[in-house]
Amino acid sequence: MATKLDSKTRYFIEIFNKAEKKYGSSSKRLAGEAWKEDWMTLIATILSAQTRDEVTIPVAEGLFKKYNSIDKLARAKLNDIEKTIKSINFYKNKSRNIINAAKWLKENGHADGSVPDTIDELIKIPGVGRKTANLIITEVHNKDGLCVDTHVFSICNIFGFTKAKNPEETETQLKKYVPRKYWSRINRLFVLWGKDVPRKTKEKLLRKLNEK
Repeated sequence: MATKLDSKTRYFIEIFNKAEKKYGSSSKRLAGEAWKEDWMTLIATILSAQTRDEVTIPVAEGLFKKYNSIDKLARAKLNDIEKTIKSINFYKNKSRNIINAAKWLKENGHADGSVPDTIDELIKIPGVGRKTANLIITEVHNKDGLCVDTHVFSICNIFGFTKAKNPEETETQLKKYVPRKYWSRINRLFVLWGKDVPRKTKEKLLRKLNEK
């Protein structure tokens, strides 16, 4: 007889496989993807919090054209950064965070534009929480990380994969029964799926997965 945990794991994998079939070949770019420098991935991900990828990517591109190195970004004037990223949600806080993040990298052995490869070290950087840290270790360092954004958080609660009050609880609960080999792919697939279903219900989410 299968245990409850086995059953839950199988159900997650069933839904995950449907999401992968639907979105696995999508060429749609998310804000934390396809940057040529590691530090750019970090800064773009900080910028993307509570802001649509379609808004974040061109703003980040404009920022990096103006400040094309960690050194230049660390020496930037706050009011100039604010003007550059003004269309981003919470741009004032994010402006301070990205300057301070650049300074942190310079002061902690990453003046070359590299970024730390552990969660514990990444969350020391201003503006970086577990979501951003997990994305960095998967996107930049190709390590197993489980990034939980708002789409992942809501979908997992709706399907009963988790009973979480916040993204960190979602990450902790998923890691208890979801095999490690799936972790790094959850965020991209569930974000693309979530974007397709603005008013999320289980029925609407399943209907989207089953569309041809």
